[in-house]
Amino acid sequence: MGFLQYKTTLTSLARNNRKNPTVAEQKMWQELLRNKQFFNYKFTRQKPIGGYIVDFYCSDLQLVIEIDGDSHAEAVEYDAERTRKLEAYGLTVVRYTNHEIMHNLEGVYDDLRRRIKHA
Repeated sequence: MGFLQYKTTLTSLARNNRKNPTVAEQKMWQELLRNKQFFNYKFTRQKPIGGYIVDFYCSDLQLVIEIDGDSHAEAVEYDAERTRKLEAYGLTVVRYTNHEIMHNLEGVYDDLRRRIKHA
């Protein structure tokens, strides 16, 4: 896939998000995705795609990883719409909760490994 378009107004917000990650994002980045730790795939943090900023993105896999906080009805609906729009770009979107990252990172690792094996 070629260049993914995005709203340029999101660039500074994405930069700010990279400087101020959530605890779960920091853990995922440091322990799993940074410096090609995950099967030598390069991931970027807080990547603008379309009208959104995704938590993590791997262009080689066309994979978006989102970490969801505490959900309520509006957030669930928003996340579902966001996922549909990202999938329309041909991307695979995977979601994990803060709880999964903080308390079961090994399970997250295993799930991601299975997903890329079948990609």
